[in-house]
Amino acid sequence: MKVHTRLLLGLVLGVLLGGWMHGFAGEAWIETLNTSVLQPIGQIFLRLIFMVVVPLVFSALVLGVYELGKGHSLGKVAARTVFFTVIATTLSVLIGVTLVNLVRPGVGLQGLESLPKDVSAVQKIESHAQAAKPFAQTLVELVPKNPIDSAVRALEGEMISLMVFALIFGFAMSIVLRREAAESASEVEREPVLPRLLDQVLRTCMEVIHFAMRLAPVAVFAIVFNTAFKLGLDVFKTLFVYVAIVVIGLLIQQFVVYSFLLKAFARRSPLEFFRQCREVYLYAFSTASSNATLPRALELADVQLRLPSRISRFVLTVGSTANQNGTALFEGVTVLFLAQVYGVDLSLAQQVQVVVMSILAGIGTAGVPGGSLPLIMILLTSLGIPAEGLGLILGVDRFLDMCRTTLNVSGDLVLAAIVSHQSGVEFSSMESDHNIS
Repeated sequence: MKVHTRLLLGLVLGVLLGGWMHGFAGEAWIETLNTSVLQPIGQIFLRLIFMVVVPLVFSALVLGVYELGKGHSLGKVAARTVFFTVIATTLSVLIGVTLVNLVRPGVGLQGLESLPKDVSAVQKIESHAQAAKPFAQTLVELVPKNPIDSAVRALEGEMISLMVFALIFGFAMSIVLRREAAESASEVEREPVLPRLLDQVLRTCMEVIHFAMRLAPVAVFAIVFNTAFKLGLDVFKTLFVYVAIVVIGLLIQQFVVYSFLLKAFARRSPLEFFRQCREVYLYAFSTASSNATLPRALELADVQLRLPSRISRFVLTVGSTANQNGTALFEGVTVLFLAQVYGVDLSLAQQVQVVVMSILAGIGTAGVPGGSLPLIMILLTSLGIPAEGLGLILGVDRFLDMCRTTLNVSGDLVLAAIVSHQSGVEFSSMESDHNIS
């Protein structure tokens, strides 16, 4: 049985059995099975991935920048990456905002009083929102004064700082090694030690990922079962239209916008591209983590999509934080939905503010710990919408997080294909140097 088939089987069984077992919540045997067996399996799997994310991101990004800097193409690749990121993110937000204004899912919503209220979760989001730094301070802290400290806290909101250090380090390395090569032109040419070392670090991280993937089908079942068991399926009834709007918006972005971008700017067949990426999509949906999916996306780009590694490493590692189309769409939809629920009539200017803030949030969440929900709370407060409204959607946020993460990862792969083609690089054979497969 192929890997993607086993992942899909684990995912479907997790949803069905978890949703069914939700009716037995409170019984000792099922609670023990979930907390003592299934949860540990899922957490061990994720920890195996997360423990190599920091060295993998650093080595992949440094090597990508080094290769691009060595060939004097870093500036063009970075500019194309930013340009297409802004285009894709803007389109995703506009799709979400348009759907909310057309359907108006929050107007006259019934049954809100039956939704469980997680006050502690809302308070935690509020504390994260209050911890947000002013824009000028956020800009300054993008350049870390202690990159080791940023690496330690990379999975807690400091990933962008680590990436900035990797960008600067990789570019500086390309200059130093190019200068050394020019000075020793008469000597026997030899491969520099530092890139070789980083390549070995990257290969080693990928080997750990391969080891973890043997556990993947069982872990996916455990993770999804735990989510369905805790939430049940009833929570979707009251918020069905809201959930449907978000999911439909994500599907339009995936199958309409991405298909157009792939056809027009990458000269690739969208259906074939999506078919090649299906395993990574399942992986992203199950883990709900772009960082956890990054190693698989890097390997897919190199082996299946045959993108040049010097470009895919740069685009995918930066994109895992900066290119979040699904998150941007979700934030735009959620803010306007909660405005409708509380009867807050937003003017055109205020809706434009929602669009702009959602675009900026989708391009990077530096300065706000805890992901996208604190940013939504900041936006709600600025528009006069009761921030406690977030408590209404927390029950379905895990499912929507799985959906938007899948689109985020898909957007990164689409972006890598576009930038590769626009940079004049044909689909690579598996590059013998730095081939992580």
